[in-house]
Amino acid sequence: MSVKLAFLAVFGLCAGGVIAAGVFAFLAIIGVFPRLIGKTGTKRHIMLYETFIILGGIGGNGLDLFEFPVPVGGKWALAVFGTAVGIFVGCLVMSLAETLKTLPVINRRIHLSVGLPYVILAIGLGKLLGSVLYFSAGMGM
Repeated sequence: MSVKLAFLAVFGLCAGGVIAAGVFAFLAIIGVFPRLIGKTGTKRHIMLYETFIILGGIGGNGLDLFEFPVPVGGKWALAVFGTAVGIFVGCLVMSLAETLKTLPVINRRIHLSVGLPYVILAIGLGKLLGSVLYFSAGMGM
């Protein structure tokens, strides 16, 4: 029985590592990290970016694997974490949209010649308002 459990543990960790590597490769290929570095003008800190990306992946996998609660912060920590995740997902979506060249297609389909940034801002603010209403009403708890 212990050989079977050891095999399952090794196999599970290897599979998780492959999936995590695939996710990070996907993020690198669609240009999330280079775009953020270019927009913020922090090319000189590339080693710091790489270190935190690796530590974030390891830490996230550890939290997911061992499922221990984080007892500090309460709702404020949850709000900060949710904001950070929302910013990341927004950057991911915009990088993916840019990579797939969907913005020109949207422009042609809705016959929009000016104001695309306002459309994107309206979509983002609508998502923010929906999330705030959802969680303030206690639906997400």
